[in-house]
Amino acid sequence: MSGRIAISPDVCHGNPVVKGTRIPVSQLVGALAGGDTVDEVLEDYPGVCREDVYAALAFAGELAQFETAPYDVCMA
Repeated sequence: MSGRIAISPDVCHGNPVVKGTRIPVSQLVGALAGGDTVDEVLEDYPGVCREDVYAALAFAGELAQFETAPYDVCMA
């Protein structure tokens, strides 16, 4: 994820966000799941770059394997 995702209890109630923003990973992944293209997401969220979107997807992919490594343990 190249350090592009941050988790802090002081930002967005501890939800994962794009580092340096208050844009939750869930919003980016949700937009893509809803049918938006990466280019549309970049237009809607000018504070993120293409690599941030890919990092959000990678983070979501890691979460999908939570039975082996919950994200709260991996991010410590």
